[in-house]
Amino acid sequence: MSTAFGKSLERIETPIPGLVVFELPVHGDSRGWFKENWQREKMTALGLEDFGPVQNNISFNDAIGTTRGIHAEPWDKWVSVATGRIFGAWVDLREGPSFGTVFTTELDPSRAIFVPRGVGNSYQTLETDTAYTYLVNDHWSPDASYSFLNLADETAAIDWPIPLAEVEISAKDKAHPRLAEVTPIPPKRILVLGASGQLGLALRARFGDAAHIEYATREDIDVTAADLADARRWRDYGLIVNAAAYTAVDQAETPEGREQAWAANATAVAALARVATENGITLVHVSSDYVFDGTLEGAYTEDAPLRPLGVYGQTKAAGDLAASTAARHYILRTSWVIGEGGNFVRTMHSLAERGIDPRVVGDQVGRLTFTSDIADAIAHLVETGAPFGVYNVTGSGDASSWAEIAREVFRLSGHDPERVTPVSTDEYFATAAGPVAPRPRNSVLDLTKIVSAGFSPADAEESLRAYVAGLKG
Repeated sequence: MSTAFGKSLERIETPIPGLVVFELPVHGDSRGWFKENWQREKMTALGLEDFGPVQNNISFNDAIGTTRGIHAEPWDKWVSVATGRIFGAWVDLREGPSFGTVFTTELDPSRAIFVPRGVGNSYQTLETDTAYTYLVNDHWSPDASYSFLNLADETAAIDWPIPLAEVEISAKDKAHPRLAEVTPIPPKRILVLGASGQLGLALRARFGDAAHIEYATREDIDVTAADLADARRWRDYGLIVNAAAYTAVDQAETPEGREQAWAANATAVAALARVATENGITLVHVSSDYVFDGTLEGAYTEDAPLRPLGVYGQTKAAGDLAASTAARHYILRTSWVIGEGGNFVRTMHSLAERGIDPRVVGDQVGRLTFTSDIADAIAHLVETGAPFGVYNVTGSGDASSWAEIAREVFRLSGHDPERVTPVSTDEYFATAAGPVAPRPRNSVLDLTKIVSAGFSPADAEESLRAYVAGLKG
């Protein structure tokens, strides 16, 4: 037997991104041998993706030289040998700079390989009665995207141990195209919900309009529908960014608004979390400072107790809890969001230009957060593979009241900031005609965790200056 005994579990990188060889400890004696063929805890500790296999397949081959491939499927697979020995060849058939990269090695019971989605794989048996097994994290579907490469492709130039002319190959495998004619496997799809909102527009500007990115509004997809699980081939998606929300804070205090807020901010998030968990998708959910009551002295950390005051805050807190049930999730809590369209800064700038002197709340403090910063933070967490969990994301720098921000907008617009009169929250809403939701007085969020993850939020005052300069232009 060719199996090597006494190895330690070891991860070995290859030239193909994500294609990883593992040396497996095999323990043997006169009775035979034993190995842990797939051990989630140990292997993920070495950096292997927790890829969530759903099916185990076995390929048995009678003769030496049996050759299969080159097939690229839209799922990940863990390939290992039960008995015998194989020569494996892998060719990256994914869109991107590594397309066409080749790696070859031999596998026996003491060596396995993780093959990421879109990497073409092929195997040639080197011993009789060879059996290899592979775990996969999706079921075969006629609707999925597959790619194939000819075993004899001159560009890949695989050095087969046994010449292809001398081995058993299926007619179908012989007919696969050359590399120049291969249809690359596209990246996993990204779904951005709330695409027409302020954050949705910023996400479009950040992520672009590549074919694998889908921007959807409520009219495009109803995430509360009973058939959500069948609304897409979800296994083709790697990321859902939920930028959709019911944000009419005061209207949420009405019977109709309460129903709509709970549907959009909680029920929909729970549905997305189920889809994400069942299909190995990363869920990004955008939350709010309104999950807190604003009575804390100092900045709120991510693990501060939830104490929402009104219906909107209650639904956002419920959404946070729902999103956290997804196996892969990022929850971004933010505050005082400014983006394209109507917002506080635009309103203050307009009032200044029109000669109107506003009364503005002066007893609520926080930091402005520009949507471009939120979009950049989302991209950073996803692209760097930061630990899943909750992250606060706002502008950085000193906290200010709404009145102080309004005065700064007036000043930056070339107007007298003293035209802004600070008032208390109670005074401001004293004559309101409709329902008024309670607001947190302290909306300052601690940024230590997001900074530790390698992201530096822009200074809120600097962002405000740039934004107002754009309005003036």
